[in-house]
Amino acid sequence: MIKRNIYSDLERWKAKRHRKPLILRGARQVGKTTLIKTFSETYAKKIILNLENIKDRRFFDEIDNIKEIVEAIFFSYNIKQDNETVILFIDEIQESPKAIRMLRYFYEEYPQIHVIAAGSLLEFALHKVSSFPVGRVEYLYLHPLNFIEFLHAIQHTQAINQLSQIPVKNFAHQTLLDLYNNYVIIGGMPEVIKIYAENRSMTELSDIYESLWSSYQDDVEKYANNATDTKIIKHIMNTAHYETDKRIKFNNFGNSNYRSREVSEAMRNLDAAQIIRLIYPATVTEPPVQANLKKSPRLQFLDTGLLNYALNIQAGMIGMKDLSKTYKGAIIPHIVTQELIALNHKNKQKPNFWVREKAQASSEIDLLITSQNMLIPIEIKSGNTGSLKSLHEFVNRSNHHYAIRIYAGKFSIEQNKTPASKKYILMNLPYYLSSKIYEYTKYLINNY
Repeated sequence: MIKRNIYSDLERWKAKRHRKPLILRGARQVGKTTLIKTFSETYAKKIILNLENIKDRRFFDEIDNIKEIVEAIFFSYNIKQDNETVILFIDEIQESPKAIRMLRYFYEEYPQIHVIAAGSLLEFALHKVSSFPVGRVEYLYLHPLNFIEFLHAIQHTQAINQLSQIPVKNFAHQTLLDLYNNYVIIGGMPEVIKIYAENRSMTELSDIYESLWSSYQDDVEKYANNATDTKIIKHIMNTAHYETDKRIKFNNFGNSNYRSREVSEAMRNLDAAQIIRLIYPATVTEPPVQANLKKSPRLQFLDTGLLNYALNIQAGMIGMKDLSKTYKGAIIPHIVTQELIALNHKNKQKPNFWVREKAQASSEIDLLITSQNMLIPIEIKSGNTGSLKSLHEFVNRSNHHYAIRIYAGKFSIEQNKTPASKKYILMNLPYYLSSKIYEYTKYLINNY
């Protein structure tokens, strides 16, 4: 079992006095089933159902009363009903809308049964369930592995120990950067990392990427509402990876004749499946951040390793000292955005970037995060600080004096000044600290 950061959220859920059935959401192949099966080992009694199997689904298909459903399940698994805690894991719950509806009754009538549900393409099934148990279930979201989870998988305990210190020690820089470069190339899909951890070689990974990507493409019809949708989604899946280096337009996407409305609807279905995400800009410099849906978004793949494979650039990345120029500079911002998404297990909220669009001059900041009621700009760029034109534009307009640059260099904090003479404090973070960005931002604000 690869250690996942979300595990502590599961432990907190288990310890709650007023616990609701938990629905674990996330794209296919990110490790939901493995995670919950491992977590179920912490219980003395466990029941694991897979509703793709007729014999497990029949409990819900053939019985209408929650009391009889529970009795039938416990009888079938030879478990006595008493006051002892039991975990019931209902995998592939999307196969039975009735089972989804029944979750409310577990909450109301069987609090001693700890219920967790998960499934492939669950996002679409939830929308189609009548009498959905609103307010009687809770959610967690699982994503591909971030860098620290990757280090746990390859059992590099010294790197994990160094990253637990704030600030990180300079002597650890090159080793951590080399490890991070491997992570950028490989990505965070559990099956890929499992094989890499076993032999530390990238040569056997291509078949796994092909299998994963083909499985997503084979699911196209499940994302589509009709035959036209199917064609458009297939086109998007075949071309979207070439569009990750820039903001996109829906109209004629990927050199097609498809209209804006058709492409945007197909994109939103892929976004719901979390295969390809739409990342929208904001135009504000103070919280709260609100995505501006009228402006062109960026595309974010589920996983950077899959993106690298689709672009056929992995071999050329091996051995590079700084991956910031890879595929027109798009790969490092992509993996950093992926890590920010992976830090959020509580909801579907995605990060935003920032734009200020003027006829004469436009500005764009790679990412925004909120900390202590301040909106902090993040620029992902190597090179000297004098070239941070868009960052300076944001700093001049903001109500604070903090900014962050993510780059290939060592950790540092420096006093700086915009061309408009506003003084600000710039924290330079190496790529490998992306998954620690909230802790480092707190460190910056509290100490400077």
